[in-house]
Amino acid sequence: MITASLVNELRKKTNVGMMECKKALTETNGDIDAAVKYLREKGIMKSSTMATRGGTEGIIAARLTSDGKSGILIEVNCETDFVSRNENYVKFVDEIADTLAASDAKNLEEALAVKKAEGTVEDFVKAKVLELGENIRLRKFERFDLQDGGSIAQYIHMGGKVGVLLEVSAASGETAAKDEFRDLVKDITLHIAAAAPKGLSRDEITADIVEAEKEIYRAQLAAEGKPEAMIEKIVEGKIGKFFSEAVLLEQAFVKDPDTTIKKLVEAKGKEVGDTLVVKRFVRFGLGD
Repeated sequence: MITASLVNELRKKTNVGMMECKKALTETNGDIDAAVKYLREKGIMKSSTMATRGGTEGIIAARLTSDGKSGILIEVNCETDFVSRNENYVKFVDEIADTLAASDAKNLEEALAVKKAEGTVEDFVKAKVLELGENIRLRKFERFDLQDGGSIAQYIHMGGKVGVLLEVSAASGETAAKDEFRDLVKDITLHIAAAAPKGLSRDEITADIVEAEKEIYRAQLAAEGKPEAMIEKIVEGKIGKFFSEAVLLEQAFVKDPDTTIKKLVEAKGKEVGDTLVVKRFVRFGLGD
């Protein structure tokens, strides 16, 4: 009997898809070493060597439900720009996006395990490796499900080189249908794509990143001959500027640098008569 654990063992050893492993074990009566030889003889194991090669080209894709209550963002990498622009590859990525949008996967591990045809999404990807002859992988996956009123939004920029997923909440269930709200959400997704914020608020910028910035500023100021007693005060001022450039809510809006994203959201909330809150976002940059 070919057990699931036996199939999994062969998968880990060969980096070959589930269906191919099961077939190899069936053909070799469950003998792992013979199954490895079988896969090598059939040319199937070449995908395992490709898995060590870099893949920084590819496509970022998104899907939203029609009611704006759920959305996904994926990055599927390949090795060459030529393949990423191939119609076959584009359809392949679209098929993965559609499959995962229809699933309840919450993270990358669950996404790879989603059923696809006779195997999984992971198997589907590995089959494409064999077909196209270069390393391909589902590198990133994110799902947002609406937590309150409002909507999930997405934006794909530069033909799939940058992707954004965003959640903006509203106290009223009617607000999401208003044009003003839709325009705001669209503007924020475009802003995120262009400005590449490191976090939503200061709380999301880790202490090690902040301290690294401070160390750079201290070294610069010391090299400039600033008095040691003044350095920390100047550093705090520079960190404030750092946050204004790194934190989404404090960034100057790309369409109107005289206002911040936080002020933009507050103003739009007053316009629609509701309390609006940017809850979360994720930005994928190809290969980042």
